[in-house]
Order: sequence, then C-alpha cells, then structure tokens
Amino acid sequence: MKTKILNYEIFNKSMKDLFEYIDKSDKLNIISGNPEVLYTGLNNPELLASFNRKESIIIPDGIGVVLSSKMVGNKVEQKIAGIEVMNGLLNKCGVENKPVYLLGAKREVLEKCKEKIISTYPSINIIGEHDGYFDIANCPELIQDIVSKKPYVLFVAMGCPRQEKFIAKYMDILPCSIFMGVGGSFDVFAGIVKRAPEWMIKSGLEWMYRVSKEPYRIKRLGSIPKFLFIVFKDKYLA
Repeated sequence: MKTKILNYEIFNKSMKDLFEYIDKSDKLNIISGNPEVLYTGLNNPELLASFNRKESIIIPDGIGVVLSSKMVGNKVEQKIAGIEVMNGLLNKCGVENKPVYLLGAKREVLEKCKEKIISTYPSINIIGEHDGYFDIANCPELIQDIVSKKPYVLFVAMGCPRQEKFIAKYMDILPCSIFMGVGGSFDVFAGIVKRAPEWMIKSGLEWMYRVSKEPYRIKRLGSIPKFLFIVFKDKYLA
C-alpha cells in the first residue's frame, strides 16, 4: 500500500482504496505529496516528523512524485490530486452528515468558496470558517472555536508550508478526524482559479497550465527537478 521514496512512505493504491483507508481511520492527516511539499519537509524536521506520523498519509499529488515512484521501482497506481480528494470528502460529509470546517484564504475568497461548496453539495454541514490571516503561534480563540464545534474534517488552505505547520502544531489538540492541507483549492472552488483541461490533468501537465495562468508559480517549479535529483542520487549514487 506504500512506496518508499527517500524519507517518505507514499500511498500507492487507487482513490477508492484511499477512501477505504480513510473510513477505517480515527484520526488522519492527508498530505498532498507534491514535490514542493515533500522537498520542504526534507528541510524541516518538524514537518518531516509530522509527515511520518502513523496518523499521516501522503498521497502522490504531482507528476514529480509519480516519476519518482517509477525511479525507485515501485510505481504508484495513480496520481491522486488533493482537490479531488477534497471533493470526495465533501461528498462523503454531505451524504453522512459529517461537519466540515474551512480554514484559510482571504475572507472574500472563503465566502465564495463556501457558497460554491453549499451549491454543489446542498446537504453539507459547514459548521465554521476562518480566513488564513492570523498568528499560528498565538490563536487561542480560533483553536477554541474549532475545539467547540468538533468538525469531522478540517480543510486548511494556507499554502505550503504554513498549512502543514498549523496542522503539525495543533493536530493533537483539535478533535477533528480528518486534517487536510489543500493549498489553493479554496480559490478553485471560489471560481477565481480554474483547473487545467482534463487532457492536461491526465497527461500530468496541470502544472504547466497553472504556471501559464499564474506566472509567479514558475519559481516554485524548481522543487520538481531538485526533488527528482535527490531521489535519483539516493537510488543510484548512494
């Protein structure tokens, strides 16, 4: 069920298998394992420890991780995009009446995201939301709000590594069953950012589409070759 890549155990089965795993878990941190997130974790002991907790599962979100799995000789069954897992969890929560908390983004983006989620999943129970502009080290009112509302899922959309640091710091304190850092997914739900055409997603070229729409992202692409080189070096030059 896992492929070892460097210091990580990457989930290597299907989306269906992932949700069966989620159903069996009492507490779970779902990490969208793209090269940027994993490369950041390699250089941050706090995040590396969090990613490797028994309550964490790293999904292969990104063509760089899929290529890495081929390089180490244990290919993942499929790329699993974080936003698709988020959609699946929202559907699950709507069907099973499990409460959701949205944390992150600008206030106006958050409100549009919430409206879109409710229109897509009319039976969803969003019990709380908060924008991403607060001091992670000092946010007692926010933490108390989440504790009091006891959401099943906490979606954290604050970008890497801020969202991962928040989850690492508060996972043991908060009563949520599922934690998930979802990056810019609130922007997608809000309609501010569009996903790539289906053919690009299936071809592993979604990153190219996002860079064409948001050129500032090109700086972040450097993590892909850096991560691949480290995997290559570990596999063949160690």
